[in-house]
Amino acid sequence: MTFPRRSFLLGAAAAASALPALGARQPQEGPAEPGPQKGRFGLRYAPHFGMFRASGGPALTDQLRFMADEGFTALEDNGLPRRDVKVQEEIGRTLEDLGMTMGVFVAHADFQRPTFVRPPAEVRDQIDKAMRAAVEVAKRVGTKWCTVVPGAVEQNVELDYQTSNLIDNLRFAAEILEPAGLCAVLEPLNPWRDHPGLILTKVPYAHMVCRAVNSPSVKILDDLYHQQITEGNLTGNLDRAWAEIAYIQVGDHPGRKEPGTGEIHYGNVFRHLKRKGYDGIVGMEHGNSLPGKDGERALIDAYVHADSFS
Repeated sequence: MTFPRRSFLLGAAAAASALPALGARQPQEGPAEPGPQKGRFGLRYAPHFGMFRASGGPALTDQLRFMADEGFTALEDNGLPRRDVKVQEEIGRTLEDLGMTMGVFVAHADFQRPTFVRPPAEVRDQIDKAMRAAVEVAKRVGTKWCTVVPGAVEQNVELDYQTSNLIDNLRFAAEILEPAGLCAVLEPLNPWRDHPGLILTKVPYAHMVCRAVNSPSVKILDDLYHQQITEGNLTGNLDRAWAEIAYIQVGDHPGRKEPGTGEIHYGNVFRHLKRKGYDGIVGMEHGNSLPGKDGERALIDAYVHADSFS
């Protein structure tokens, strides 16, 4: 399961305790009535593998079919680059057959070491390798986005110098990604609960960096769970950074579970996204509040309810 996150090495995706193989099937404001399965959601919500394992079974293709049957039209898989190439290709074929879209996988994230903030000459080869590997993974599943967490802060270097390095290194990454039509989405992560010590924690800083890089292949992943903890003002920052936001992830806080289990009014957030005409993916990067099939059904019902605000 892709949640919770672990430390990533350069060019590797989220480490999962086990990656299942392909094969045979083994209230915010009251309840909402379930709608039709096809087109039941107004936004493109993307579950991840493991979220519906009890209902869909251990086989990845069966989990995908369950997602599609429930009206989900996208998938995200942080750990995708760790899967065998043949598994990646089968995921891509199944998504195409089901009319689903692949969302993000993690192309680079290191929560311990400074990477993108280092002088370009010191990290250029690492970045080159990670971005070229991401391009190949993206081709197999037909996605346009990959997550980049630019690493930790260098403790004995002025922040402005590190920001300059970050911008230069992202421009270099963009030179690799642009011809392939792949976008690195930069994810600001909260420093207070989950990821202390990183360079990228707030949407305004990410917005400044993306404006400086000035490439369609370097944009923002706005994870609303993290930003509720770091700075709040969720819809305000969505509006101010809108031109640089290419991808959104959600999870309620506290607990990082489905909408309706914490303090964020996702009904209002989703309504705001619809009114802005957002047609991108909303990644469901959180856990399930309850176990088993009943918990998975409760999670689906929570999205049906939150999505009903218009």
